Amino acid sequence: MKFEVTILGSSSATPIFNRNPSAQALNINDHHYLVDCGEGTQQQMLRFDVKASKIDHIFISHLHGDHYLGLVGLLSSMHLNGRSKTLKLFCPEPLKEIIELQLRYSDTTLQYSIEYYFTNPLVAEKILETQDLVVESIPLDHRIACTGFLFKQKKRLRRLIKEEIGALDIPVEFYSALKKGADYTAPDGKIYPNRELTVDPELPKSYAYCSDTQYNESYFTQINHVNLLYHEATFTHSMLSRAAITHHTTALQAAEIAKITHAKRLIIGHFSARYKTLNELLDEAQSVFPATELAIEGKTFVIGEV
Repeated sequence: MKFEVTILGSSSATPIFNRNPSAQALNINDHHYLVDCGEGTQQQMLRFDVKASKIDHIFISHLHGDHYLGLVGLLSSMHLNGRSKTLKLFCPEPLKEIIELQLRYSDTTLQYSIEYYFTNPLVAEKILETQDLVVESIPLDHRIACTGFLFKQKKRLRRLIKEEIGALDIPVEFYSALKKGADYTAPDGKIYPNRELTVDPELPKSYAYCSDTQYNESYFTQINHVNLLYHEATFTHSMLSRAAITHHTTALQAAEIAKITHAKRLIIGHFSARYKTLNELLDEAQSVFPATELAIEGKTFVIGEV
């Protein structure tokens, strides 16, 4: 099952050099999701071959401009390119008013509908469930209402051992029960244990997107043991006082969070424009949590890889 994330934007507040404001594209079993949509996201999607026509779900963490100012343009382009299928938008409630105001004053009526699902920044909630996936909101601690998002695969069915199934000539109608863990009883009454006919499925994988937040242990339990953690790391730890004032996290703190929550891997991003190169942020995080990488734009991370 495909489960990967492509970084489209990794800058905080303002674009800088070769870094754009926050945006990420997830591909989960060929279902496509956009997480945040800062200015320039459309250009990044074109650059890195992320097709807007395939995106049916968009998640916006909060209403600071570097996380949503590219959205109205994207919605308009979807309209101009003939989109007709419904788009599901998970976001703070005021975003609906912002979008409708933009469309109203541009005299635009979208050819497709938007279904709004308003996030609650105070409680963790399941906001989406599909055949393969559950998405939860993560209440964060930022200067304004803000949520992260936790993407969790569902446990998959057991996998059949084709050679064993074929040797016993087990009828197709028994396959579903075998995948769910049932033993097989042959016509002669002999029982074949499920463990001889199937193998364990891959363990479900998870990805946590922790957008703008200061260090706060309130969300640690929810993200415990994720396969891949994206956490903002706006400043180096020498700027801790500035991070506290702006309700952001340092690279050192992001690494400490990954270590405390037993994350398998960490991506840091949302870098302040004051950093022209990112080596000092990476070095600081890796000093605490070696399995740290930078959110380099255009890079795709496969969730579950070590």
